[in-house]
Amino acid sequence: GSITGNTADKQQAADKQREAEAKDTLSHAGGSVGGFSVSSGGVAKNDSERQGGQWDQTMGSAKETVGNLVGAEGLKKEGRDQNAQGQAREAQGQLNDLGSGVADRAKGTVGGAVAGAMGNEQAQKDYQDQHDKGKTLQRGAEADIQKQA
Repeated sequence: GSITGNTADKQQAADKQREAEAKDTLSHAGGSVGGFSVSSGGVAKNDSERQGGQWDQTMGSAKETVGNLVGAEGLKKEGRDQNAQGQAREAQGQLNDLGSGVADRAKGTVGGAVAGAMGNEQAQKDYQDQHDKGKTLQRGAEADIQKQA
């Protein structure tokens, strides 16, 4: 080989690096659609406060708009209040999903390692599923929080 190394080895290393970067990017991707979080780990149902909060925000904005159009200060204020309550509900749901997601990932990782060491393949699979669900909830909440920031 040459002093700078084998060209085929360099190409193989570069390919491996690109593959690792793509897997890392995919691992951190996630989002929410229609009350569910979606990531490379699968699909998980979001905390109901997230969707309920979004509904309150939409209805609150609509009431505020109608209140502005017809000059009804009471309806306008009611809409603003409902929108603010919806934002708080959605944020609480996101925090719930983020917290439970992180906890499920940790429990799944530790439980899977113990089950693997004990040779219990079914328990190891169950813990992997728990980890994946947690990762999905975490990534979905993170994506929504980043969109709102």
